Amino acid sequence: MASTAIPKRTVLRRTVTSTTENSAPSTAAGSPSDTPRQSPSSTSLSSMSSVEDMSDTGYGKLLDTYGNEFELPDFTVNDIRNAIPKHCFERSGLRGLSYVARDIASLATTFFLFNKFVTPENIPSTPIRSALWFLYTVVQGLFGTGLWVLAHECGHQSFSPSKILNDTTGWICHSALLVPYFSWKISHGKHHKATGNMERDMVFVPKTRETYATRIGKLVHELDELTEETPIATLIHSVGQQLLGWPMYLFGNVTGHNHHERQLEGRGKGKTNGFFTGVNHFNPASPLYEAKDAKLILLSDLGLAITIGVLVMLCKTYGFSNMAVWYFAPYLWVNHWLVAITYLQHTDPTLPHYTAETWNYVRGAAATIDREFGFIGRTLLHGIIETHVLHHYVSTIPFYHADEATEAIKPVMGRHYRSDVKDGPIGFVKSMWTSARWCQWVEPSEGATGEGKGVLFFRNRNGLGTAPLKLKQVKPAVGNAKMAMVVGADD
Repeated sequence: MASTAIPKRTVLRRTVTSTTENSAPSTAAGSPSDTPRQSPSSTSLSSMSSVEDMSDTGYGKLLDTYGNEFELPDFTVNDIRNAIPKHCFERSGLRGLSYVARDIASLATTFFLFNKFVTPENIPSTPIRSALWFLYTVVQGLFGTGLWVLAHECGHQSFSPSKILNDTTGWICHSALLVPYFSWKISHGKHHKATGNMERDMVFVPKTRETYATRIGKLVHELDELTEETPIATLIHSVGQQLLGWPMYLFGNVTGHNHHERQLEGRGKGKTNGFFTGVNHFNPASPLYEAKDAKLILLSDLGLAITIGVLVMLCKTYGFSNMAVWYFAPYLWVNHWLVAITYLQHTDPTLPHYTAETWNYVRGAAATIDREFGFIGRTLLHGIIETHVLHHYVSTIPFYHADEATEAIKPVMGRHYRSDVKDGPIGFVKSMWTSARWCQWVEPSEGATGEGKGVLFFRNRNGLGTAPLKLKQVKPAVGNAKMAMVVGADD
């Protein structure tokens, strides 16, 4: 299968081999019940061949980071659901539990084999033994991530038809991995309801041009004039993201939206993202939740407390150095894969984000991308990487039906379906670097008009792809030549 995330070769510093499917989406009117409003267009934009025609839609010319012209989706969630075979919606608790048993057995077997055979008596060489134990942490990290994904299925109720079985299994599995199950489940559900919405999304909301300028101490009009960011700076940022991204998200809602003041209950008054501000996944009074969620947040905290208690006891019994290898290093690998997977599902040079006024559910769900991680992704990680676009449209389909359902929705989505499967697992890992270099902030396209100004695309200071907008310096009416433009606070 070829990539549908297409670079425009004439404007890039690299070439990516790819093809695009012709679009043939339904033009059925209407929007899903959880879409704020209907798309203003009931005509397939993919049939329009000129800039003048596109201007007639009121969107203007929209360009993604690769320089490809972007067209807003015009199908509905009903189009998607109706295309999926009915049996794909069927869930089996017994089948789900069998996968949980498989992953736990994999973890236990690996632990037994390494502790039985990778010993000084069997392997006298310390370097070889150390290398094997490092391999142990990697393998256990993958098995642990697979278990995490199954708990994620429980959170979406795609694990089984029983809510009790789903939440019990999810709570146990996530708690064992130091994840606050119900707390995460609630905030993750909000991510699904507002994917790609700059003011409501909960996962990897990109920086606006103003925010990025503030972070590096520049004015917004200066970004298109900056020299290239050094690769070492990109590397440091990426390593920090992979090591600390998950705990920073749990403790400070980092990468989530920062518009808590707008919460209807008023629980977000005066609260912003960050440590010690009350915006976290552990506090029942956090603006991430409503008052009715308090008991579930405390139950999540109880699960973590039990796991931490067990870990402390094990450290006292077997020593911290052993536990560091047996549990904590694999735990860091799990965190790494979670951050990498989520980042690459929602960050790509082809993907748009939307202002609140332009966003709707169909557009947001299409602002995701499938990738390929081979045997590891499809077997060990239960296909979470390869079928994410479908997951955002119908999250209750179990992972073992997701491939078939994905194939069923591709004709409906047409060119709006995005995947990047070039080079398989190696391409997946390389995409982390590509996205870090290409996707630094979002802004409107230069040719956008009307509603199109609310469709934002990634831009960068590295001379890659579509150039950032050139903004003029604005001087105050009175005073000297200082900039009158005030850079906004962090979104």
